[in-house]
Amino acid sequence: MKQYLNNKTKEWFRFIVYILLPLVGGGWMGVACNPEPDESDLYTFTGETIESYIQRDSSLTAFNYILSRVGYDRMMAAYGTYTCFAPTNEGVLEYCDSLYNDPEAVIPHNGMRQPEGESSNYSSSPDDVRVKWLSDSLCLNIARYHLTSTYRNIVSLTGNGEVSTLLGYEFSFSSTTDGKTILGDKAIIISSDNETTNGLVHIIDNVIPRFTRFIGDMLERDEGYTIFSEAFHRTGLCDSVLRYSKGQFEYKQMTRENFSGSISPANGPGSTGKVDCKVGYTVFAESDEVMRANGINSFDDLVAYANKQYGQAADWYDYLSENGITVSTGNDYTNRFNALNMFVAYHILNASMTVNQLVFEKGSSTYWNYAPDADPYDYYETMLPHTLMKIWEPVSVGSGKSLFINRYRMNNTLTDEILSQGSQAMHEVVRAGIPVLRTGSLQAYNGYVHPINGMLVYDRIVPKGVLNERMRVNCTSLFPELINNRFRYWSTGDGNIPDTHDTSRQGIPSNYFDNVVLYDNNICFAYCLRGAWRSFQADQMQFWGQYDFAFRLPSVPTGTYEIRVVYAPMSYGSFMQYYIGTSSSVSSMQALGLPFDATVGVEDPRIGLTNAWEEEDKGVTTDVAMHNRNYMRGPHSYTGHGEKGYTEKGSARFEFGTGSYTIRYVLGRVEIHQGNENWLRIKTLNPDSKTNPVGLDFVELVPTSVLDNQQYIEDWY
Repeated sequence: MKQYLNNKTKEWFRFIVYILLPLVGGGWMGVACNPEPDESDLYTFTGETIESYIQRDSSLTAFNYILSRVGYDRMMAAYGTYTCFAPTNEGVLEYCDSLYNDPEAVIPHNGMRQPEGESSNYSSSPDDVRVKWLSDSLCLNIARYHLTSTYRNIVSLTGNGEVSTLLGYEFSFSSTTDGKTILGDKAIIISSDNETTNGLVHIIDNVIPRFTRFIGDMLERDEGYTIFSEAFHRTGLCDSVLRYSKGQFEYKQMTRENFSGSISPANGPGSTGKVDCKVGYTVFAESDEVMRANGINSFDDLVAYANKQYGQAADWYDYLSENGITVSTGNDYTNRFNALNMFVAYHILNASMTVNQLVFEKGSSTYWNYAPDADPYDYYETMLPHTLMKIWEPVSVGSGKSLFINRYRMNNTLTDEILSQGSQAMHEVVRAGIPVLRTGSLQAYNGYVHPINGMLVYDRIVPKGVLNERMRVNCTSLFPELINNRFRYWSTGDGNIPDTHDTSRQGIPSNYFDNVVLYDNNICFAYCLRGAWRSFQADQMQFWGQYDFAFRLPSVPTGTYEIRVVYAPMSYGSFMQYYIGTSSSVSSMQALGLPFDATVGVEDPRIGLTNAWEEEDKGVTTDVAMHNRNYMRGPHSYTGHGEKGYTEKGSARFEFGTGSYTIRYVLGRVEIHQGNENWLRIKTLNPDSKTNPVGLDFVELVPTSVLDNQQYIEDWY
């Protein structure tokens, strides 16, 4: 029998491995546990497990029955690292009664039903029988929602935040003034940090409430959003956010070592598995109080406001003029191009996120990622056709944790100083942006409503100002399925690909994404979970095999853009061709630049990388020479893993001489129209080399107004 480390020692061991073990091919990784392990690969061991702890506690028999109904008792008796939030018998019974007696349940008794051979009188059933009225699906939901694959001691549950669960949804936690921790605004931890050989048990006094109502229903029931809620329903957009799942998709596990031979369309060789594909939404909403502060006291007032804001939108919203669409200011609010409908639609994202997930924030777990002064930000497409919003957390504002939608700073991503983002004089803040409040969010079954402190509109300043900058769009924003299914928030070690990278990757079915089309099914998709990768937001996508696929680029304002990708030159890189097209049809695709060889070493004259830190101008002159050859250094906004350490000299821009590099490759300049879709195709030119992947960390879309600016140069961040 193997010797097992105690939990504190294991955490220290993970830290050592995470920091010190390099990963060949563009990153480092650590170890953790799989959130949904294959039980056939597990083994039990001596010592008290989570399951044996629960079994011997007579106050937890109801919860143990729920676990055993769906087989999770066996998982809690097996090797791994989990945190279990175990509700007492009284809490479980109170929850069962609330489900059965819910007068507004869409399904009678919320799916609870009489077990075979038992009395049909629920109210007179003994306590131990009453739990048996739960359906299998309810038991599975409850079990998964009270388990997480991460080690969460009581210290990590202090303050405010969220806990990701095996169900794929989060619950919130908060601390009271008297030192208690409340989960989901309902369940109080009454006994914490009960250590077992495979994790922790926290005993709670209630079942953590799961939210079963949809976004429209949640808004309608909240008295603080009556005006926005009425608009949400009368435009019909409440019905556009009812979806919660695309079903299950099959993948086949792969490793770099066994990736050979024929590949099924499902996703590569190896053992099969299934992955759920959830759908979710984020809605930003102005409260009645915010509406009143802006002179809006009724639904009719909001209609008048929307008509004023969007009536002439064709002047700056190029999608309208390029498709011959006229904005309606009439009372058919369900018309997608009615002004009120447009107003509400710009508040909705096709990605379900808590406030803390809107950007990849700085913190103790991301210390290595952002170099000094770099700001967390991201771009998301909204339900207003072909529009983006920017969410930005400027470190220079307040405590550095303030979130703003569409904040506009003059000459953003340009600079008049090397080694900085530029002087304050050139970066006048024209619009502070719409603040996203950190508290008061509503959680629905398939998404979140976040309160905002200002009127959010897609007006002229958004395409002409906010988005007139170098836009670096992360892979998770390109593929919202990674957000909705919480892969984006997993960490290294949580994946399902058991190769030498120790489950640092999650296999993704090749037909999983709406924004991807395959021209050859012999392809594997893998998402590199957040860890010490040399990547913009600590993650990236990888594509293996005879790849030939295209993905839809984010919709940007009409203009000419330079398109860039980032990669790590390595011996097992790929030889590929990029194409651009206005649809996913191959016939619309035109070659973008020359064939690209990712194996070319950085010392090769075709790249011409130099040690910028040792040059008098810190590489400005060689930057121009490299760009003329279609190459650029990695951004200064995140660190490399070089010998300089976690300092500005160790950033991706200055990692010369470390043996690992981040290089941007310039695909070329392209005229893009907001009225069209735009697809980027990547096709391997060495199809027989199935183990040579192509990575996708981010895509940069840079307007020529930034590139050709006569006064300032593009910053290094």
